[in-house]
Amino acid sequence: MPRPVALVTDSTAYIPKDLLERHRIRVAPQILIWGDESFQDGVDITPTEFYQRLATARVLPQSTQPAVMSFVQIFSELVESGYDVLAVVISSKLSGTYQAAMQAKQAIANGEVEVVDSHTTAMELGFHVLAAARAAEQGASLEECKAIAEQAQQHTGVILTVDTLEFLHRGGRIGGASRWFSTALRIKPLLEVRDGLVQPLEKIRTRRKALARLVEITVERAQHGGHPIRLAALHANAEDDARWLLAQASAQLHPEEALVSDVSPVVGTHVGPGTVALAYMAGM
Repeated sequence: MPRPVALVTDSTAYIPKDLLERHRIRVAPQILIWGDESFQDGVDITPTEFYQRLATARVLPQSTQPAVMSFVQIFSELVESGYDVLAVVISSKLSGTYQAAMQAKQAIANGEVEVVDSHTTAMELGFHVLAAARAAEQGASLEECKAIAEQAQQHTGVILTVDTLEFLHRGGRIGGASRWFSTALRIKPLLEVRDGLVQPLEKIRTRRKALARLVEITVERAQHGGHPIRLAALHANAEDDARWLLAQASAQLHPEEALVSDVSPVVGTHVGPGTVALAYMAGM
């Protein structure tokens, strides 16, 4: 009989706390560096505190991946408690988190640990983690849970709009959208995470039209995936817009799960305040 499987992810997934607790998912926090201070993402600083401080900050924050020892500690505790471990983490093209988790895996002499590069972030990553966690609760083995997390990549997406490309440009996470940077002040870009990077989708003239188009694209893509459908609206200090997105998409897609989540401070550092997104999983 296979050992039970425990799920681990990083804080950029920003899975709502009640779901983390319900499915016993462990989180390795990303690190936010702000001047001479260092914060664990979502532990030492909340999204509300982060955006309040960002509004008046003279020194802008930077981010770095969790330390290898953070993963080693989590993996060791779970293995010693009788679990096999599956870690599903942010795209290796956006962060060094995958490499840190792989180094931690190699440091664990006992037990089984597998690491999956999600090739994405935010609640698209979160949906991969939750799919594997639900399978684990039904008795799936480590290999089966890993296969489900990898399969989920073909059934999910995340589309976002930012107030400005400045934050993505400065952090080097802008991908193919860099060609839009010179006109960024005149547009509200629609972006997606594709091939592990933030990539351009469409240029829209106003925020209202960008939000409406974001819903349209999400509905088009999620409908092709079949049922059931799960939706998550994400926001960086723009909860009203996120709830509007979720309501509009839900009215057309009738998801079996619909939730609103903050964008973690580390992700917020790179996308900037005012960012909103819709993540979906369809057909799993």
